[in-house]
Amino acid sequence: MQEIAARLSDHDITAISAWLASLPAPASVSPAAAGTSTLPLRCGSVSTGTDEPQPAKQMTQQITGGTGLIARGEYLARAGDCIACHTVPDSKLFGGGRPMDTPFGTLYSPNISSDKETGIGNWTADQFYTMLHEGKSRDGSLLYPVMPFASYTKVTRADSDAIYAYLQSVPPVRQPNRPHELKFPFNRRQLLVGWRTLFFRQGEFRPDRTQSVEWNRGAYLVEGLGHCAMCHTQINALGGNTTSKQFQGGLIPMQNWYAPSLTSNREAGLGDWSIDDIVGLLHAGVSNRGAVYGPMAEVVYDSFQYLNEDDVRAVAVYLKALPSHSGEAQTAPPSVAQTDQLTSLVPLGRKIYEAQCVLCHASEGQGKPPNFPPLAQNQSIEMSSAVNPIRMVLNGGYVPGTRKNPAPYGMPPFAQSLSDVEVAAVVTYIRTAWGNRCAPVSVKEVNTLRSARIF
Repeated sequence: MQEIAARLSDHDITAISAWLASLPAPASVSPAAAGTSTLPLRCGSVSTGTDEPQPAKQMTQQITGGTGLIARGEYLARAGDCIACHTVPDSKLFGGGRPMDTPFGTLYSPNISSDKETGIGNWTADQFYTMLHEGKSRDGSLLYPVMPFASYTKVTRADSDAIYAYLQSVPPVRQPNRPHELKFPFNRRQLLVGWRTLFFRQGEFRPDRTQSVEWNRGAYLVEGLGHCAMCHTQINALGGNTTSKQFQGGLIPMQNWYAPSLTSNREAGLGDWSIDDIVGLLHAGVSNRGAVYGPMAEVVYDSFQYLNEDDVRAVAVYLKALPSHSGEAQTAPPSVAQTDQLTSLVPLGRKIYEAQCVLCHASEGQGKPPNFPPLAQNQSIEMSSAVNPIRMVLNGGYVPGTRKNPAPYGMPPFAQSLSDVEVAAVVTYIRTAWGNRCAPVSVKEVNTLRSARIF
């Protein structure tokens, strides 16, 4: 079924969605019985891909950076970035209620604290594993895919039990779950049966025995707990990942941030990045190649900075091995209209850059790493979408304070001091100077983002 889904165009998916919406509601949706699984023969999250067992203590330290079931569960919950969705900023841990805007309406994350009435205090370990593995709640109802169960299904039973133990240990938060606010017909859960048929493939992670232990650990974290594909793969009209564009980047719906490609493409992805560059970015939030802003800053702050060095390096190793795809980098020569636009915008953009930006980012866009990232040959600048640099100029940007970078530098906003024309000019300049090869930015693009008032 997944092979069929991969061949569907957005038009086909929209048509299927409309047909599913027209179907009458069934009398009941009978949940499938929870699948059974066996515990691993030795302590640890992932088989090494070899027949040679490792000592339990060594595996535990390699995977969690600590000992004890609850400590291990806390580490894994960090790896899964559970805090980001299930904790409203400045509110009680795992109390839920954080709004998540989607094209289909607003969903609110549930309370996953240990409270027995409003949280998951009365859940069993089996029910928790079924939720992660099958995307079904305690009562058997199907979960909306804003919960990344399509990735979490890869989580092993041992890791699920550790996360469960940790969540049962956190203080209870008495806060009832807030009902979702979804548009018709997406508020009909029976439509999820069709979505799951197209986009959900259940099953724990299985190591590739042709790859190294480190590669397999990185694959487990990226594809499973880290659920990186949710942002870094283009989303189609039904809210599913476009399989043919896996990890090639895409616009995050409703957030107006563009998640860059994670493949080994040298122009659009991580092909030119060293392992140390990737590790530095994920662990500290900054590296010699760039800095994290927007949603990824939150991921680094809540999740990656707490992972051990071996795990972050494993992620980097796996990402560097992702295959490149043709067509990722759009370097087509500008059209006649775009050439005229460049002629009019670049001189103004250069003037603004020299007045406002050169102190931090240097005269040739080389930056002053790691505090001030380079703009020349920077994938975030050179992406086909100009959303990220426009937002950075309008709203400024601040990398997260992390253990390895506790006093980060930030970029001030220019929304109050630069007009739409000036913002378009300076962003066009940095996207076309120093060897960068991108289309110019229109005033309309800037105005759209400014009007959205997304900060």
